[in-house]
Amino acid sequence: MKPKVYITRKIPNEIVSKIEAVCEVRMWQEEEKPVPREVLEKEIADVDGLFCLLTESIDQALLDRAHALKVISNMAVGYNNIDVEAAKKRGIRVTNTPGVLTETTADLTFALLMSTARRLVESTEYLRSGKWETWSPLQLAGQDIYGATLGIIGMGRIGEALARRAKGFNMNILYYNRSRKPVVEKELGLQYTEMDELLQEADFVCIMTPYTPETNNLIGERELSLMKNTSILINTARGGIVNEDALYHALKNGVIWAAGLDVFEKEPVPLDHPLLTLPNVVTLPHIGSASIKTRMKMAELAAENLLAAIRNETPKHLVV
Repeated sequence: MKPKVYITRKIPNEIVSKIEAVCEVRMWQEEEKPVPREVLEKEIADVDGLFCLLTESIDQALLDRAHALKVISNMAVGYNNIDVEAAKKRGIRVTNTPGVLTETTADLTFALLMSTARRLVESTEYLRSGKWETWSPLQLAGQDIYGATLGIIGMGRIGEALARRAKGFNMNILYYNRSRKPVVEKELGLQYTEMDELLQEADFVCIMTPYTPETNNLIGERELSLMKNTSILINTARGGIVNEDALYHALKNGVIWAAGLDVFEKEPVPLDHPLLTLPNVVTLPHIGSASIKTRMKMAELAAENLLAAIRNETPKHLVV
Protein backbone atom coordinates (compact mmCIF):
# COMPACT_ATOMS: atom_id res chain seq x y z
CA MET A 1 0.00 0.00 0.00
CA LYS A 2 1.46 3.35 -1.07
CA PRO A 3 2.00 6.18 1.42
CA LYS A 4 -0.48 9.01 1.10
CA VAL A 5 0.48 12.60 0.29
CA TYR A 6 -1.56 15.78 0.12
CA ILE A 7 -0.43 18.76 -2.00
CA THR A 8 -1.99 22.07 -1.00
CA ARG A 9 -1.79 23.80 -4.40
CA LYS A 10 -1.81 22.69 -8.02
CA ILE A 11 1.81 22.22 -9.08
CA PRO A 12 3.37 21.19 -12.43
CA ASN A 13 2.43 17.71 -13.67
CA GLU A 14 6.05 16.56 -13.91
CA ILE A 15 6.53 17.18 -10.18
CA VAL A 16 3.26 15.43 -9.33
CA SER A 17 4.30 12.43 -11.47
CA LYS A 18 7.54 12.03 -9.47
CA ILE A 19 5.58 11.91 -6.24
CA GLU A 20 2.92 9.61 -7.71
CA ALA A 21 5.60 7.07 -8.62
CA VAL A 22 6.01 6.46 -4.89
CA CYS A 23 2.84 7.76 -3.23
CA GLU A 24 -0.90 8.02 -3.54
CA VAL A 25 -1.46 11.72 -4.21
CA ARG A 26 -4.39 14.00 -3.51
CA MET A 27 -4.06 17.66 -4.54
CA TRP A 28 -5.98 20.91 -4.25
CA GLN A 29 -6.74 21.80 -7.86
CA GLU A 30 -6.48 25.60 -7.71
CA GLU A 31 -3.32 27.41 -8.85
CA GLU A 32 -4.17 30.87 -7.52
CA LYS A 33 -6.35 30.20 -4.47
CA PRO A 34 -5.08 28.56 -1.27
CA VAL A 35 -6.74 25.43 0.03
CA PRO A 36 -9.52 26.33 2.49
CA ARG A 37 -8.74 25.54 6.11
CA GLU A 38 -11.67 23.15 6.45
CA VAL A 39 -10.48 21.15 3.44
CA LEU A 40 -6.94 20.97 4.79
CA GLU A 41 -8.22 19.83 8.19
CA LYS A 42 -10.01 16.95 6.50
CA GLU A 43 -7.22 16.00 4.12
CA ILE A 44 -4.42 15.95 6.68
CA ALA A 45 -6.11 13.30 8.82
CA ASP A 46 -4.68 10.21 7.10
CA VAL A 47 -1.70 11.37 5.01
CA ASP A 48 1.95 10.45 5.53
CA GLY A 49 3.26 13.56 3.80
CA LEU A 50 2.16 17.17 3.32
CA PHE A 51 3.51 19.33 0.47
CA CYS A 52 2.58 22.91 1.35
CA LEU A 53 3.21 26.60 0.70
CA LEU A 54 3.64 29.66 2.92
CA THR A 55 -0.07 30.32 2.51
CA GLU A 56 -0.94 27.40 4.77
CA SER A 57 -0.85 27.80 8.55
CA ILE A 58 0.40 24.48 9.87
CA ASP A 59 -0.34 25.07 13.53
CA GLN A 60 -0.81 22.86 16.56
CA ALA A 61 -4.58 22.60 16.05
CA LEU A 62 -4.06 21.31 12.52
CA LEU A 63 -1.33 18.89 13.58
CA ASP A 64 -3.68 17.46 16.21
CA ARG A 65 -5.78 16.19 13.30
CA ALA A 66 -2.83 14.46 11.62
CA HIS A 67 -2.70 10.81 12.69
CA ALA A 68 -0.05 9.43 10.29
CA LEU A 69 1.97 12.47 9.23
CA LYS A 70 5.74 11.93 8.85
CA VAL A 71 6.84 15.03 6.95
CA ILE A 72 5.82 18.59 6.12
CA SER A 73 7.61 19.74 2.97
CA ASN A 74 7.40 23.53 2.68
CA MET A 75 7.97 24.96 -0.81
CA ALA A 76 9.77 28.03 0.56
CA VAL A 77 12.94 29.08 2.33
CA GLY A 78 11.04 30.44 5.32
CA TYR A 79 8.89 28.25 7.53
CA ASN A 80 7.24 30.71 9.89
CA ASN A 81 3.91 29.33 8.66
CA ILE A 82 4.69 26.07 10.49
CA ASP A 83 4.68 25.42 14.22
CA VAL A 84 8.06 23.71 14.09
CA GLU A 85 8.16 22.85 17.80
CA ALA A 86 4.72 21.24 17.66
CA ALA A 87 5.83 19.19 14.67
CA LYS A 88 9.05 18.16 16.41
CA LYS A 89 7.16 16.96 19.50
CA ARG A 90 5.07 14.72 17.26
CA GLY A 91 8.10 13.33 15.44
CA ILE A 92 7.14 15.06 12.19
CA ARG A 93 9.99 16.20 9.99
CA VAL A 94 9.87 19.73 8.53
CA THR A 95 11.80 20.64 5.38
CA ASN A 96 12.29 23.76 3.27
CA THR A 97 13.85 24.81 -0.06
CA PRO A 98 16.83 27.12 0.51
CA GLY A 99 19.59 27.85 -1.97
CA VAL A 100 17.66 27.42 -5.21
CA LEU A 101 16.02 30.85 -4.98
CA THR A 102 19.02 32.85 -3.77
CA GLU A 103 20.02 34.49 -7.04
CA THR A 104 16.47 35.11 -8.24
CA THR A 105 15.47 36.79 -4.98
CA ALA A 106 18.63 38.91 -5.03
CA ASP A 107 17.75 39.96 -8.60
CA LEU A 108 14.28 41.03 -7.50
CA THR A 109 15.62 42.86 -4.45
CA PHE A 110 18.04 44.92 -6.51
CA ALA A 111 15.38 45.55 -9.16
CA LEU A 112 13.02 46.80 -6.44
CA LEU A 113 15.78 49.01 -5.04
CA MET A 114 16.38 50.53 -8.47
CA SER A 115 12.73 51.01 -9.34
CA THR A 116 12.04 52.68 -5.99
CA ALA A 117 15.08 54.94 -6.18
CA ARG A 118 14.33 56.05 -9.74
CA ARG A 119 10.53 56.21 -9.28
CA LEU A 120 9.85 53.87 -12.20
CA VAL A 121 6.33 52.82 -11.20
CA GLU A 122 5.34 56.41 -10.45
CA SER A 123 6.83 57.52 -13.78
CA THR A 124 4.91 54.86 -15.72
CA GLU A 125 1.64 55.96 -14.12
CA TYR A 126 2.55 59.61 -14.79
CA LEU A 127 2.99 58.91 -18.50
CA ARG A 128 -0.08 56.70 -18.91
CA SER A 129 -2.36 59.16 -17.12
CA GLY A 130 -1.48 61.89 -19.65
CA LYS A 131 0.43 64.09 -17.20
CA TRP A 132 3.64 64.14 -19.28
CA GLU A 133 3.35 67.41 -21.16
CA THR A 134 6.85 68.83 -20.98
CA TRP A 135 10.30 68.42 -19.40
CA SER A 136 11.30 70.18 -16.22
CA PRO A 137 14.55 70.08 -14.21
CA LEU A 138 13.31 68.05 -11.22
CA GLN A 139 10.44 66.20 -12.86
CA LEU A 140 10.22 62.74 -11.23
CA ALA A 141 13.80 63.08 -9.99
CA GLY A 142 14.96 60.15 -7.90
CA GLN A 143 17.98 59.07 -5.89
CA ASP A 144 21.34 57.95 -7.29
CA ILE A 145 22.33 54.31 -6.83
CA TYR A 146 25.88 54.19 -8.20
CA GLY A 147 28.36 54.96 -5.43
CA ALA A 148 25.69 55.15 -2.72
CA THR A 149 25.86 53.37 0.64
CA LEU A 150 23.88 50.15 0.98
CA GLY A 151 23.05 48.72 4.41
CA ILE A 152 22.07 45.04 4.53
CA ILE A 153 20.37 43.69 7.66
CA GLY A 154 20.88 39.90 7.62
CA MET A 155 23.87 38.48 5.77
CA GLY A 156 22.68 35.04 4.67
CA ARG A 157 22.87 33.59 1.18
CA ILE A 158 20.55 36.20 -0.32
CA GLY A 159 22.27 39.05 1.50
CA GLU A 160 25.60 37.93 0.07
CA ALA A 161 24.12 37.67 -3.43
CA LEU A 162 22.67 41.17 -3.10
CA ALA A 163 26.08 42.50 -2.01
CA ARG A 164 27.67 41.03 -5.13
CA ARG A 165 25.20 42.91 -7.30
CA ALA A 166 25.79 46.12 -5.37
CA LYS A 167 29.55 45.86 -5.96
CA GLY A 168 28.84 46.27 -9.68
CA PHE A 169 27.35 49.67 -8.83
CA ASN A 170 30.42 50.65 -6.78
CA MET A 171 28.29 50.84 -3.65
CA ASN A 172 29.77 51.14 -0.19
CA ILE A 173 28.27 48.15 1.64
CA LEU A 174 27.56 47.98 5.38
CA TYR A 175 25.97 44.98 7.03
CA TYR A 176 24.55 43.87 10.35
CA ASN A 177 24.15 40.22 11.25
CA ARG A 178 23.86 38.15 14.43
CA SER A 179 27.44 37.03 13.83
CA ARG A 180 30.24 38.57 11.79
CA LYS A 181 31.37 36.94 8.55
CA PRO A 182 35.06 37.75 8.10
CA VAL A 183 35.45 35.61 4.96
CA VAL A 184 32.55 37.39 3.25
CA GLU A 185 33.83 40.78 4.48
CA LYS A 186 37.18 40.12 2.83
CA GLU A 187 35.71 38.66 -0.37
CA LEU A 188 33.20 41.44 -0.99
CA GLY A 189 34.77 44.35 0.86
CA LEU A 190 31.91 44.62 3.35
CA GLN A 191 32.00 46.61 6.57
CA TYR A 192 30.31 45.23 9.68
CA THR A 193 28.45 47.76 11.83
CA GLU A 194 25.92 47.70 14.64
CA MET A 195 22.38 48.18 13.38
CA ASP A 196 21.93 51.75 14.64
CA GLU A 197 25.07 52.88 12.83
CA LEU A 198 23.93 51.12 9.65
CA LEU A 199 20.57 52.87 9.78
CA GLN A 200 22.22 56.24 10.25
CA GLU A 201 24.77 55.84 7.45
CA ALA A 202 22.98 53.92 4.69
CA ASP A 203 21.25 55.49 1.69
CA PHE A 204 19.47 52.18 1.11
CA VAL A 205 18.50 49.76 3.89
CA CYS A 206 17.64 46.24 2.72
CA ILE A 207 15.96 43.77 5.07
CA MET A 208 17.35 40.28 4.44
CA THR A 209 16.90 38.65 7.84
CA PRO A 210 14.57 35.69 8.52
CA TYR A 211 11.34 36.31 10.41
CA THR A 212 11.58 35.08 14.01
CA PRO A 213 10.14 36.23 17.35
CA GLU A 214 13.35 38.24 17.78
CA THR A 215 12.99 40.03 14.42
CA ASN A 216 9.28 40.79 14.78
CA ASN A 217 8.94 44.60 14.43
CA LEU A 218 12.72 44.86 14.23
CA ILE A 219 12.25 48.09 12.28
CA GLY A 220 9.90 50.41 14.11
CA GLU A 221 9.49 54.12 14.84
CA ARG A 222 12.84 54.45 16.62
CA GLU A 223 14.80 52.67 13.90
CA LEU A 224 13.14 54.63 11.10
CA SER A 225 13.90 57.89 12.91
CA LEU A 226 17.61 57.04 12.74
CA MET A 227 17.56 56.87 8.94
CA LYS A 228 18.31 59.79 6.64
CA ASN A 229 15.37 61.70 5.21
CA THR A 230 16.73 60.80 1.77
CA SER A 231 17.07 57.08 2.51
CA ILE A 232 15.07 54.18 1.10
CA LEU A 233 13.90 51.03 2.89
CA ILE A 234 13.62 47.79 0.90
CA ASN A 235 11.96 44.69 2.36
CA THR A 236 11.90 41.39 0.47
CA ALA A 237 12.19 39.22 3.61
CA ARG A 238 8.97 39.06 5.66
CA GLY A 239 6.36 41.71 6.38
CA GLY A 240 6.32 41.36 10.16
CA ILE A 241 9.94 42.48 10.44
CA VAL A 242 8.84 46.07 9.73
CA ASN A 243 6.18 47.83 11.78
CA GLU A 244 3.84 48.93 8.99
CA ASP A 245 2.11 51.69 10.97
CA ALA A 246 5.46 53.23 11.85
CA LEU A 247 6.61 52.90 8.24
CA TYR A 248 3.48 54.60 6.93
CA HIS A 249 3.95 57.61 9.22
CA ALA A 250 7.68 57.81 8.44
CA LEU A 251 6.98 57.87 4.70
CA LYS A 252 4.06 60.28 4.94
CA ASN A 253 5.94 62.72 7.17
CA GLY A 254 9.23 62.68 5.26
CA VAL A 255 11.23 60.83 7.93
CA ILE A 256 12.51 58.60 5.10
CA TRP A 257 12.25 59.19 1.37
CA ALA A 258 10.67 55.98 0.00
CA ALA A 259 10.15 52.25 0.47
CA GLY A 260 10.03 49.20 -1.77
CA LEU A 261 8.01 46.30 -0.36
CA ASP A 262 7.59 42.77 -1.70
CA VAL A 263 6.14 41.48 1.57
CA PHE A 264 3.48 42.53 4.07
CA GLU A 265 2.43 41.44 7.54
CA LYS A 266 -0.89 40.24 6.14
CA GLU A 267 -0.85 38.71 2.67
CA PRO A 268 -2.55 39.34 0.34
CA VAL A 269 -2.32 42.92 1.58
CA PRO A 270 -5.77 44.57 1.99
CA LEU A 271 -6.45 47.09 -0.77
CA ASP A 272 -7.34 49.71 1.82
CA HIS A 273 -3.95 49.39 3.54
CA PRO A 274 -2.55 52.90 4.19
CA LEU A 275 0.82 52.08 2.58
CA LEU A 276 -0.94 51.55 -0.76
CA THR A 277 -2.08 55.17 -0.75
CA LEU A 278 1.42 56.64 -0.79
CA PRO A 279 3.16 57.59 -4.04
CA ASN A 280 6.62 56.97 -2.56
CA VAL A 281 6.02 53.26 -1.97
CA VAL A 282 6.59 50.57 -4.61
CA THR A 283 4.55 47.49 -3.73
CA LEU A 284 4.82 43.95 -5.12
CA PRO A 285 2.78 40.79 -4.40
CA HIS A 286 5.56 38.68 -2.80
CA ILE A 287 7.31 37.73 -6.06
CA GLY A 288 10.88 37.51 -4.76
CA SER A 289 11.48 34.01 -6.15
CA ALA A 290 9.00 34.25 -9.03
CA SER A 291 10.96 33.17 -12.04
CA ILE A 292 9.79 30.10 -13.94
CA LYS A 293 13.10 28.29 -13.56
CA THR A 294 13.40 29.00 -9.84
CA ARG A 295 9.84 28.05 -8.94
CA MET A 296 10.33 24.74 -10.79
CA LYS A 297 13.54 24.11 -8.83
CA MET A 298 11.73 24.87 -5.58
CA ALA A 299 8.94 22.42 -6.43
CA GLU A 300 11.48 19.75 -7.40
CA LEU A 301 13.42 20.20 -4.17
CA ALA A 302 10.25 20.15 -2.07
CA ALA A 303 9.28 16.88 -3.77
CA GLU A 304 12.74 15.40 -3.13
CA ASN A 305 12.57 16.38 0.54
CA LEU A 306 9.10 14.87 0.84
CA LEU A 307 10.03 11.57 -0.78
CA ALA A 308 13.25 11.20 1.23
CA ALA A 309 11.30 11.52 4.49
CA ILE A 310 8.62 9.12 3.24
CA ARG A 311 11.39 6.57 2.59
CA ASN A 312 12.77 7.17 6.12
CA GLU A 313 15.86 8.80 4.62
CA THR A 314 17.30 12.15 5.73
CA PRO A 315 15.92 14.95 3.51
CA LYS A 316 18.42 17.28 1.84
CA HIS A 317 17.08 20.33 3.67
CA LEU A 318 15.83 19.40 7.10
CA VAL A 319 14.56 22.10 9.49
CA VAL A 320 13.74 19.58 12.27
